[in-house]
Amino acid sequence: MHGLKPFPPMSNLAFRQREVRQLARACDRAALATAYGHCSVRLDEDSFLVCASKPMGLISPQDEGTIVTLDASLPDGVLGEVRMHREVYRLRSDVNAIVRFISPNITALAALGRTPRARHGFGAYFAPEAPMWRNPELVRNDAAAAGVARVLGSASGIVVSVNGAVVAGANAAQALALAVFLEDSARVELASLHAGCEGHRELTNEQCRTRATWAGRVAERMWDYWTQGDPEYIS
Repeated sequence: MHGLKPFPPMSNLAFRQREVRQLARACDRAALATAYGHCSVRLDEDSFLVCASKPMGLISPQDEGTIVTLDASLPDGVLGEVRMHREVYRLRSDVNAIVRFISPNITALAALGRTPRARHGFGAYFAPEAPMWRNPELVRNDAAAAGVARVLGSASGIVVSVNGAVVAGANAAQALALAVFLEDSARVELASLHAGCEGHRELTNEQCRTRATWAGRVAERMWDYWTQGDPEYIS
């Protein structure tokens, strides 16, 4: 395995700090974020580490993330929408990394009141379609954040109205891959609509179950690709 090393114990905070910085910068390289967005990794069953409160592409090796506990208010200086991370971690013990991002195709599709359908391989990870939180206000209160987590349910990602999306993975590499997959699925959906093919072919449920695999280093290769050249890259 390159770039992404096997996970150490959650107590290795220095590793987690580096990991969340790399994840943030990878999201920027993948054109998933400009001035807005944030990412996090779980530390243990009671807490997670969120990246520094600044544009993800501007996070430097010296920028420390903030530890957030699941049963408390957000620490001072942490962005209000990080509540969504907290609520998802509370409900989903299988989730160890989250990315909240605002990308062009997701935003354009959401403006039409739509989310991506399972029309190609990447879309299979969100079959039959990504759920949507339909309130266009920014999610900056506890009730709304809990609502987003409930609508997400067991899905891999959710479109947060016209304010981007949230994806939830088993590790940082999966979260990055899912963010890339969801944005590309939105690109394909918009192309289908533009071509007048809205009602045309989608993958079947069985095809989606088979295609949505992590075997073959699917997530790790995505991590390697988008972290190559990172100032904290480990070869």
